[in-house]
Amino acid sequence: MYTKSPPVIAVIGSDGSGKSTVCEHLVSTLSDYGTASYVHLGKQAGNVGRAAANLPLIGKSVGNKIEKTSAKVNKTHHTTLSGLVVGIFLIRRVRRFRNMLKLHQQGHIILADRYPHLQVPGAYDSLTLPTTRSKNPLINWIAKREVNAFTWMTQHRPDLVIKLNVSLDVACARKPDHRREALKRKIDITPKLDFGGKKIINIDADQPLELVLSQVDQSVDEFMTELGFKKVIKGEVA
Repeated sequence: MYTKSPPVIAVIGSDGSGKSTVCEHLVSTLSDYGTASYVHLGKQAGNVGRAAANLPLIGKSVGNKIEKTSAKVNKTHHTTLSGLVVGIFLIRRVRRFRNMLKLHQQGHIILADRYPHLQVPGAYDSLTLPTTRSKNPLINWIAKREVNAFTWMTQHRPDLVIKLNVSLDVACARKPDHRREALKRKIDITPKLDFGGKKIINIDADQPLELVLSQVDQSVDEFMTELGFKKVIKGEVA
């Protein structure tokens, strides 16, 4: 068993930075040090829409509305429907976060794809609803619960933050279906985020994938060694 608490490692970056690929690779790397679990702490709007579409009778109609509304939830003005969509995302996000904490308490090394923050409200993986009061009481009610949830989640800080820094042109080339201005906002915000992490590793995500993965592996190995973790030999217990 571990003689110390296993770390929570968060990977952040704009769409097109290679988060999913890096996380998939890192789970294997971290498994050399013990039991490692991957968690996605983002909004996952597409999954909500697809799940709603499977509901009987009204599923297809509701699913389509959720997918259309999810593209607008970061706007200043919110309707009752967009507020409800934000509420659905919030419930799912809090549930996944609680599950992450449970796994961590069980001794798992945690690898988080994205991580909630309050440093730049309205930015990706932060608050969606504005903190200013709305004329819609339902929006105000959901917004208050969103603030409370993010305040609670951000009290649990990651031990390591890996930033995948990508240029706008490269991100656009990798994600041609994404709006350039939306990618630019995420790229500009990324350097401002630290999540209160104890250590931050910056990776140039414009590099070829093999170089990115090699640098991430080396950085994580050094970090785990600093914490006093050793690679697990097959047949032994971490």
